[in-house]
Amino acid sequence: MGRYRIEGGHRLEGRVRVQGSKNAVLPMMAASLLQKGTVILRHCPRIDDVRCMEEILRYTGARTWWQKGDLFLDCRDIVTGKIPGAYADKMRSSVFLLGGLLPRLGSAFVSYPGGCTIGQRPVDLHLSVLRALGAKLTETGEGISASAGRLRGCSHHFPKISVGATENGVLAAVLAEGKTCLYNCAREPEILHLCRFLRRMGAVIQGEESGTIRIRGVSGLHSAEMEVPADRIAAGTYLLAGAATRGEVALEGAPVAEIRSLLELYGKMGGQYEVKGGTLFTDSRGIGNRPVQVATGCYPGFPTDLQSPLAAVCATIEGISRIRETIFEDRYQAALELRKMGADISVRDGELQICGGRLRGAALRAGDLRGGAALILAGLAASGVTQIENSCYVERGYEQIEKDLRQLGGAVRYEKTSRMPVYADTEE
Repeated sequence: MGRYRIEGGHRLEGRVRVQGSKNAVLPMMAASLLQKGTVILRHCPRIDDVRCMEEILRYTGARTWWQKGDLFLDCRDIVTGKIPGAYADKMRSSVFLLGGLLPRLGSAFVSYPGGCTIGQRPVDLHLSVLRALGAKLTETGEGISASAGRLRGCSHHFPKISVGATENGVLAAVLAEGKTCLYNCAREPEILHLCRFLRRMGAVIQGEESGTIRIRGVSGLHSAEMEVPADRIAAGTYLLAGAATRGEVALEGAPVAEIRSLLELYGKMGGQYEVKGGTLFTDSRGIGNRPVQVATGCYPGFPTDLQSPLAAVCATIEGISRIRETIFEDRYQAALELRKMGADISVRDGELQICGGRLRGAALRAGDLRGGAALILAGLAASGVTQIENSCYVERGYEQIEKDLRQLGGAVRYEKTSRMPVYADTEE
């Protein structure tokens, strides 16, 4: 475990390459369970969530290894579909492994972290589509048990848009007998990347860009390889790091088409950008006195994963900015932590209100992945020294963020500690 120590006040300048996408590669790794060969994922990010998924796949019987930046997954000898709680405690998205294990083995068990709330829980959306495909599901206090013969194609309407549930439904349906039609699907880029990867493995899938996904089940899939697409959230985080320090940052390989909502907002804030030769060049020197008003939303809306980093930037902008969170209603821990830095922030009726000003260094504690990144951005913009505990949250999704920021001129240092964090976040 570790902490970040940041000496603020350094304007970011330079170039950095955007890492492979965390949210794209994890369902691809789950998809590897559906075939009996070796999958190659090129430009795969070396982040803690990928390492944890590697451990899970090895536990089921897979062999995994790395060659430079490429991850190899040999899934010929999958022997168990039971995922114990020790992994679920670290891997929040472990439930979508049901979609990969159930068609392969006919049974699966995944633990879920913590207790379940009453009412419409996120896991309910996963279970409803699996039941529609013919799975028999039993919930206990420890997790979810699933069994089925060959799954059967179905028509299913998601009552609420969910990225994870859409991924689970697609994974389970590609080997189901007959045709499946999934309505009200998420349209995030990660869904499109998963469907493209599955087609390379032999799946028959159409319509993922429309929100209605049609799948004709096949009898088997084969091995494939694919380059993991660039991480739109990491790209957005580094763009906002430049904004927080009023810097000039070039992002090599940035998925520009996937961050249009952020770029539109960035322009309204006073930022300038252009794309040349696959690199996004950003200039944040004009940011400072144009407060922000935005609401998070499903793609192509403003991503909830960038709400906290944006709040850190807004804390440096004159005037009152307002950010409404519509996806995760309680995703304000990092914003409230910014108060320790002197930020004038309040939460009113589900909306963040931020009166920008000067930030000062402070001792902070990360409580989730994107919130931890937001605190780093605030530390870069602040005067003095900021120390952020619980680096493990940030390491779940960013590949050595401190090295990237140092490459851009930020004074960020990683320090090892012996403290063990409590995993309390529920995002992603």
